[in-house]
Amino acid sequence: MVSLRRIRIRKVEDRPMDAWLDVGLRQMREGKVRFYRVWDFLTGEWLFKVCSDGELGRVTVKAVKCPPGRVFSQLEGGLMLFQRASAGGSLYDVVSLSYVDGEGRLRRNVVESLEEVPSVIRDNFEVKPYEEATGKRAPGKGWVTLSREGDERALVTLFMLERAWPVSPVSPEVGAKTAGILALIRELEKAGLEELYREAGRRLGVERGEVDRLLALLEKEGSVERPGPGYVKAAD
Repeated sequence: MVSLRRIRIRKVEDRPMDAWLDVGLRQMREGKVRFYRVWDFLTGEWLFKVCSDGELGRVTVKAVKCPPGRVFSQLEGGLMLFQRASAGGSLYDVVSLSYVDGEGRLRRNVVESLEEVPSVIRDNFEVKPYEEATGKRAPGKGWVTLSREGDERALVTLFMLERAWPVSPVSPEVGAKTAGILALIRELEKAGLEELYREAGRRLGVERGEVDRLLALLEKEGSVERPGPGYVKAAD
C-alpha cells in the first residue's frame, strides 16, 4: 500500500471571510478561504486555494501553483468541486482521473466502475456509488469519494490523487521507493551513480531510468546533492 504520509500539507494563510468567483454557478460567492502549501514526494511542490461556501455546502480546491513541466502547467488554475452529501457531515466529489491525450493535452475521464478507482483512493477514502452518496440520479456520474466536512487537507490530497498522480512520470509504487533510494545513498556515502544503479536494481528492483527520476525528486526536496559528475550523496 502506498502511504500518503509523505504528502506534506501546511496551511500558510487563513482568511475567515473572502470572496471568489464560483465558475460552476457563474457568480461571486463569499466564505472562508485558506491557502495550503504542499510538498508531494511524487510530483513536487504545489500551492492550493480552498474556498468554503458554508451556505451552499460547496468547497472548491484550486491549484494556484504547480510543479514545472508541460503536463503539470495545464493543472495550474484547475479546480475540483466538493459538495455536501446526503448524509450530513460529509462532502463528495465525482471521481475523475487526468490523462494526457495524443496531442499532449490534459483531459479527464469519469470512472465508470469501482475497479477503475485507483487503489490508493480506495484504501484511504470511502468510495460509494453516486446515487447512494447523493440520493440523486445523474447519467455519467458513477462513483464518488466521501470526506469529512471540514477536513480540507483530505480534499487537497484528493486533488493530488485524481489530477496529478495519474499523469506523474513516476508511478506511486516507484515513487514510494524514494525512501529506499535515499537510505541506499546514505549507506554508500558518496555514491557513484553506476554503483547506485546496480544496488538499486539488485536490492529494490528499481531500474536505471526510474532511479534517475527518483533522484530528481530527491534533489527537488533537497534530500540529496551531487558533489561532482557521476556522484550523488545525501544532503548534510
